[in-house]
Amino acid sequence: MKIKVDFDLCESNGLCEAMAPEVFELDDDDFLQLHTEHTTDENIENVKRAVAACPRAAITLVEDDA
Repeated sequence: MKIKVDFDLCESNGLCEAMAPEVFELDDDDFLQLHTEHTTDENIENVKRAVAACPRAAITLVEDDA
């Protein structure tokens, strides 16, 4: 699956980074950065928790086109 972030909604509160630091990171300017746009068997559960924890629903999972 592909990870999509609506950066207009994102508040950069860091909940996603706490849930899935291997995927999400706040940079030095407190802007959300994605380490990858794709889920793996290893990160999917953490990414799902991050999606559920996002207070602004700025993170979604969509079917990968590939």
